[in-house]
Amino acid sequence: MLTGLALVLPALGMVLVFFVLPLGISVAGAFHTPEGPGWGNFAKVNELYRADALFSLGVVCLSAFLIGLGAIAIAGYLTLGESPRARAMLRWLYRWPLFIPFIVTGQVLRTFLSKSGMMNGLITSTGLVDPLSLSGWLDWRGIVFAFVWKQTPFVALLLAGAMAALDRGTIEAARNMGASRLRTLFEIVVPQVSRTLLTGLILSLVTMMSVLSVPMMINAQSPTMLTADIAFRVNAYGDYGTANALGVVSLLMTSVFAILYLRLGLKEKS
Repeated sequence: MLTGLALVLPALGMVLVFFVLPLGISVAGAFHTPEGPGWGNFAKVNELYRADALFSLGVVCLSAFLIGLGAIAIAGYLTLGESPRARAMLRWLYRWPLFIPFIVTGQVLRTFLSKSGMMNGLITSTGLVDPLSLSGWLDWRGIVFAFVWKQTPFVALLLAGAMAALDRGTIEAARNMGASRLRTLFEIVVPQVSRTLLTGLILSLVTMMSVLSVPMMINAQSPTMLTADIAFRVNAYGDYGTANALGVVSLLMTSVFAILYLRLGLKEKS
């Protein structure tokens, strides 16, 4: 008993000091106003940053949807693909974004997605589009592009591992009955790894809600992500109360997805 407690205490201490304590201080600070404890900071958030909260929610939900589709496509081909060379190349390429920090991703895509960037240059080189009609993606589309490119390999890695652990007999039975690879993927394989997919998407949602560099570098306009608003309140005004309130709003938004995941898990077990 004492040995187990001694092994747990260092990890528990790290969680308390670096996660629970800052969370408690942030939540308490959200209710601290110059006039005393109250809801003034949340009223300011509702007045000034309601559109940004909805913008953040829309961006992360759209990104999560596209990440899920991309992860299913990559993991599905690694599991059901019939070309060994294509699978080996995909297995080698798709993991690269995992090792690139978000700040580097934001800086690279800021150049790639600009009006005179490489993306529009490649489109113009085809000769099918008038260069004057092209515009940059340095807005919500750029943020979604960055999130999807960065997080899809993470979810695909989890999903590919889960698919590789499945009983191949069910897959082969479906193929022998004449089911196409696409039908086998969505009707046989994906339902069996849905928990892993949901876990990866929840973790990606939390990650995307906490990223500062991408919205700061790509979307220099309003509305923007809540992380950029938090940094602005602190750096421009030293307003830690409103910044803490924005953090609590972000926490509540991500908690909704976590609670949904837990409810689905409990419902499945029962």
